[in-house]
Amino acid sequence: MPFVSVRITRDGVTPEQKAQVIAEITDTLQRVLGKDPKLTHIVIEEVDTDNWGYAGMTTTEYRKNQPG
Repeated sequence: MPFVSVRITRDGVTPEQKAQVIAEITDTLQRVLGKDPKLTHIVIEEVDTDNWGYAGMTTTEYRKNQPG
């Protein structure tokens, strides 16, 4: 029973995009490893950008400092 955890920042990801990620990961596990899709679990965890650190600062802070 495969279990895959995907963590992404909570910012603009649509339900349709999440469904596509789930479908494609499931398909990859079936195609590459022969895993049964009915037994495959995919969990998407969305993390607020204030709770995700990158380059020594929060992602919120980091993105504010990026040009454009």
